[in-house]
Amino acid sequence: MAVDFDLIVAEGLAALAAADGSGALERWRVAHLGRSAPVMAALGTLGALPKEDRRAFGQRGNQARQALERAYEEAAARVRQAELSRDLEAGAVDVTAPGRRRGRGRLHPTTRTLRKIYAIFGEMGFQIYRSRDVETDEYNFSLLNIPPHHPARDMWDTFYTTAPNVILRTHTSPGQIHVMRERCPEPIRVILPGMCYRYEQITARSDIQFYQVEGLAIGRRITMADLKGTLTAFAHALFGSEVRTRFRADHFPFTEPSAEMDVECFVCEGQGCPVCKQSGWLEILGCGMVHPVVLQNGGYDPREFSGFAFGMGPQRITMLMHKIEDIRYFFSNDVRFLEQF
Repeated sequence: MAVDFDLIVAEGLAALAAADGSGALERWRVAHLGRSAPVMAALGTLGALPKEDRRAFGQRGNQARQALERAYEEAAARVRQAELSRDLEAGAVDVTAPGRRRGRGRLHPTTRTLRKIYAIFGEMGFQIYRSRDVETDEYNFSLLNIPPHHPARDMWDTFYTTAPNVILRTHTSPGQIHVMRERCPEPIRVILPGMCYRYEQITARSDIQFYQVEGLAIGRRITMADLKGTLTAFAHALFGSEVRTRFRADHFPFTEPSAEMDVECFVCEGQGCPVCKQSGWLEILGCGMVHPVVLQNGGYDPREFSGFAFGMGPQRITMLMHKIEDIRYFFSNDVRFLEQF
């Protein structure tokens, strides 16, 4: 079988010289080195030749193929360099032009609300006291006037650990006992922020973890009037000096008397809307006078000392302030949500 490998190489090199771009170079590779290329087709007939001719024919064919491959690699390098040079020239950077401003991060909406709360109570003389997330059953319930048989325990779905009586705290109230036992018999004025955990169904209104900010003031001759005045001043500082507030009787095992505090709906200004469920009011926290049993468990004599406590959810306040409808947004790390604040 007569095959002119020199002619195949010459034609291939001539066609390669005319390839002036990556696309043309790829088409040349398919035409001259692909499965249907002349040199590959000729090598495919090797088995049909007489044995004495196969060696020489195969050597000439492989030499031709290798010559085309070397030429292709050299041409590909030249084309890549040429295209890179063109791209650099077309997209040349003007070093005298103003640079692009670097993107800046921002505070999480919950952090923004927490810092506002810290600042407001800081001006009133409250200190920040951090307590642990992992608690004992005693501190989380019993010392807060919630003994094992108490029905109030049904209010919290608790995460228990494999260690006996060790749990993830369901509220920040255990910090009250810690700070009282640490500072007794001195007066106390602290807020206790932190994360809480409850084994609840995750919905638009509830999550298994959430922030709380607890407040505690202990001293002599502290009354309900001090509680109402402190929290009213807090609401005015956070929502505006014109906002109205109200207190509704409620029950908490660790305070007596107990109350819920509402602020006038800042969406409808008290007229009634879907945000406030047509009531004109928004609930923001629970509060009350520290129960004598809790004072005693903290080391204070309830005949000499009194105090008030309150607890709020900064995420709930943030949802009310910004009309956020789903609490799951706070921990979803969705940049589209976070960039709105």
